[in-house]
Amino acid sequence: MSGKKISELTQVGSVSTQKGFQIQVQKEYALGLTGLEGFSHVQIVWYADRAPSWENKMLVMPSPYKDAPEMGVFATRSPLRPNGICISNAEVISVDVENGIIELTWIDAEDGTPVLDIKPYHPSGDKIVNAKIPSWGKSWPKSFEESGDFDWSKVFLF
Repeated sequence: MSGKKISELTQVGSVSTQKGFQIQVQKEYALGLTGLEGFSHVQIVWYADRAPSWENKMLVMPSPYKDAPEMGVFATRSPLRPNGICISNAEVISVDVENGIIELTWIDAEDGTPVLDIKPYHPSGDKIVNAKIPSWGKSWPKSFEESGDFDWSKVFLF
């Protein structure tokens, strides 16, 4: 069975790194930010538009992580996948509804990256206290907050 084509997606904004890290929401969607001010974190759904095309259909690849075995595409966070849809958790500094701007502490997307959706982070539905990962990743940080000070260059092989 071949993958079914789904309807088109709508870009609601883009990542900006010109003045720190921001999500610039398109004018017609700016009012959708109303009420987001009280949330400390958001989940940004974005499209990896600069990732190479997934034409080679590589389902199993050499691991991008030190000490890890070969991995299937769905066991990685690589943007090289059948659909280049990525999700990032980000800390909110401020929300400007009138101008459609969410200021973030950081996001792992490039300047101009298309944003498809923005969702508030809810610990009651998004936080998993007893999440498990393979043994080769046991030295990784245990939380988003610890991740900022972690030396990821010792983990990634690219």
